[in-house]
Amino acid sequence: MTDEGQRPARVVVVDDQTVVREGIVMLLGLLPGIEVVGSAGDGNEAVQLVGELAPDVVLMDLRMPRCDGVEATRRIRAEHPGTQVVVLTTFADDESLFPALRAGARGYLTKDAGGDEIVRAVRSVLSGDAGLSPSIQRRLLERLSAPEPQPAAFAEVPDGLTTRETEVLALIAEGLSNQEIAHKLHVSTATVKTHINNLFAKAGLKDRAQAVRYAYARGLAKPPAN
Repeated sequence: MTDEGQRPARVVVVDDQTVVREGIVMLLGLLPGIEVVGSAGDGNEAVQLVGELAPDVVLMDLRMPRCDGVEATRRIRAEHPGTQVVVLTTFADDESLFPALRAGARGYLTKDAGGDEIVRAVRSVLSGDAGLSPSIQRRLLERLSAPEPQPAAFAEVPDGLTTRETEVLALIAEGLSNQEIAHKLHVSTATVKTHINNLFAKAGLKDRAQAVRYAYARGLAKPPAN
């Protein structure tokens, strides 16, 4: 319950799906200590509403048209530092979580969070703490405790390939997909694609089959034993 003398937290809800947005607003209206002062359907509307209403907290969806939740969070934190952002999204993958936190979000919940969990996250960010669900806390701890991938010790890097490009090439030769390489190296799939395009251009490769043969021929990967 709301502490005596403590005003409710003024909250703006942002989600591009009308039914979901209205459902969240309805749920929040039943929770103690929270007052919904507005809602928006995309990041641009969210930034505008924050400028008009100066809410305490924005509950922010991530994947929206025109302006996504990460960009909206970045703009809100830069232009209205008195407003905190708690992400409320379906996605809990690294490529959603870490950009949102880097943009300035102080909380991160998935949409299966209950009302009590939302209230705790809102109160936490207003008191200067992080408002993270237990599953998100575990993911952060796993990521922070994971050993950093060590570059392979290649005697000589051919064709001007960078160390990272050589690592990606070796992982291609191991049969890993772009997504698996991204997970192993803790980078985005877009970054992996950029490395692949660069190393293909430098080495004159046309496809992954050529890349595998190239890696074997230059000792960058070992062929599977027969």
